[in-house]
Amino acid sequence: MSDESPPRPAPSTSPPTAPESRLALNEDWAATILGLVLLVLVLVGVIPTGLVP
Repeated sequence: MSDESPPRPAPSTSPPTAPESRLALNEDWAATILGLVLLVLVLVGVIPTGLVP
């Protein structure tokens, strides 16, 4: 009686469902942050409302 089953793969070091914890800042978030900064500057009065179209 011979064992013909294929060998099992080695277990990986990390689980496949481990959450990734990295911060990604793409152009959408950069534009959002820039827009909010400009809005705050207009509301505070640093940028006069005459410059805002």
